[in-house]
Amino acid sequence: MPRRALDNPIVLAVLGLLLEQSSHPHQILYELRKRSDNHASAINRGTLYNTVAALAEAGWIASQGQQRSGNRPERTVYALTESGHEELVRRLDSQIRNPRREFAQFLGAVTYLGALGPSGAEEALTERSRRLRERMAADEKRLADALAAGVTRLHVIEAEYALSLDRAETAWIDAVVEDIRTGSLTWPAASSATPGSPMSLDGEDSKA
Repeated sequence: MPRRALDNPIVLAVLGLLLEQSSHPHQILYELRKRSDNHASAINRGTLYNTVAALAEAGWIASQGQQRSGNRPERTVYALTESGHEELVRRLDSQIRNPRREFAQFLGAVTYLGALGPSGAEEALTERSRRLRERMAADEKRLADALAAGVTRLHVIEAEYALSLDRAETAWIDAVVEDIRTGSLTWPAASSATPGSPMSLDGEDSKA
């Protein structure tokens, strides 16, 4: 199994789920998709099974035997090993301590916001803000319901974090929309406009 399989972002999620309880890959896939929209769109069965195989080969998880449910085929149940627990802790500590710039589709699109023109940019950003607010309202209700049902805050801390990101993004979008409306954010003349001349967050022209 290629070593790069252990660099897959879902490794941390799989190890974390197996910290909670032993499980088979089918159940792991179900839980990952249920708990995260990102995982739901990014994980397929093949990717997960390759990751599980790599984790077993590395000794971070170990088979606990076969499990059958009804007429379904037998499935191998895996548990976290001591070395797997150590790796989970190591990765968690590193990822929490060290902020990394992660590519996001929205960031890539905003780089070329100028190509939409003022009215197009205002319309698109306003629509995104509306949809973010709808998502936040639904997420806030789910979070409140979970807490009211007795789920501890620590067990839903990731939902709290996701909400804080959406709130910050919405506030930024609203401020940019206002700047477009008031003319504080200007567009160059059509003759000199270019779709994008992005600068990296390190302060250097990314097209240099």
